[in-house]
Amino acid sequence: MTILALIVLVAASPFIVVGAVSSNRILSVADVAPHDVAIVYGAGLAMGNKPSPYLAARLAVARDLYLAGKAKVILVSGDNLTPYHNEPAAMAEWLVEQGIPESKIVQDFAGEDTYTTCVRARVIFGVSSAILVSQTYHLPRAVTTCRLVGLDAVGVGDDTVKANDPGKWASYQVREAFADVNMLWQVITRRTPILGAYEPGVDHALGR
Repeated sequence: MTILALIVLVAASPFIVVGAVSSNRILSVADVAPHDVAIVYGAGLAMGNKPSPYLAARLAVARDLYLAGKAKVILVSGDNLTPYHNEPAAMAEWLVEQGIPESKIVQDFAGEDTYTTCVRARVIFGVSSAILVSQTYHLPRAVTTCRLVGLDAVGVGDDTVKANDPGKWASYQVREAFADVNMLWQVITRRTPILGAYEPGVDHALGR
């Protein structure tokens, strides 16, 4: 094998891994099998404390999953950097306004990134299998991350926001290429995110 071929193989390996691990695991609301838990990844706030358009679109998918009987509990994961930036609280409020029972929503206040959300869902909230909810460009990495850290996952995604700003969407797709590399490094090195004591919120929401 030539040096150039080796370099290409090494550079392409994260994308090969993501493609293989997430293959056939990105589904629609109609096609996905029922799960106990759907996990929604944070995507920023707008107007102070309201979900951004990307985040609102993700929450709409989670709402549809719950109403279709595909998820019993919705775990909303984001960051709570300051008293004025609380993604999980804003996500929960949006879902309640859409008719989702508050008792079926669990908040993870330390979901700083995709890797952290996956690890915390498994270790802190005891989730072993879930439907992941995000935009479609992000789901292959999210599904791969969760599966590589021991949480079996499928994904249901949103692409409705693409039409509003195709350029922004395209830039996020490009960013995923670099994020795949970082994700694989985090998994290989077993980076330990912020953890803490076990949270029984999902158990209680499921009536366990």
